[in-house]
Amino acid sequence: MKEVYQYTTLATPAQAEFKDKGSRFLGFAWPVQDEAEIRQHVQILREQHHKARHCCYAWRLGVDGNRYRANDDGEPAGSAGRPILGQIDSAAVTDVLVAVVRYFGGTLLGVPGLIHAYKTVTAAAIDATEKIQQDICQQLQLHCEYAHLSEALRWCKQHQAQVLKQDLQQNCSLQVCIPLRRLENALAVLRKMRIIDVKLDN
Repeated sequence: MKEVYQYTTLATPAQAEFKDKGSRFLGFAWPVQDEAEIRQHVQILREQHHKARHCCYAWRLGVDGNRYRANDDGEPAGSAGRPILGQIDSAAVTDVLVAVVRYFGGTLLGVPGLIHAYKTVTAAAIDATEKIQQDICQQLQLHCEYAHLSEALRWCKQHQAQVLKQDLQQNCSLQVCIPLRRLENALAVLRKMRIIDVKLDN
């Protein structure tokens, strides 16, 4: 099985609108990193559109396909969150949140009408921005004596490893994220240096 080193996500946030029988569906799409960011986007959207009847959403994180959620927010079961998620998957993107705010127009659309509306506005929001390729990364914990910190940072720069957190004491600890395609060679270099301990985060 071929190793996958990149994934596709959205370049920037985007939005779209769809109207049907007086109801307005406002679709918002974001590239996201984690569930905390997702909750923040949804909370802000609910506050901005507090008069709206529904705020339905779906998201997918990661490349293994196991982290996702679909929320109907009071719409008939399966008529909103699932269609939104389906369009995220049809676009073959991940690390993506799409939320749709519905202002009810007074006329019931029925489940088929709702599915069509949520699918349409989601697809339009996703299509309103570029799709980009991002490196799949592996997080590592690096440990070294302070005297070898500059060598650890040089190793990070050479292998495009981003420093996420650092604790600089007599014994330094760095949490870094390195592109998966560079991991094998980068670890080989570390083993030869013998001055930096490394642990892979799950």
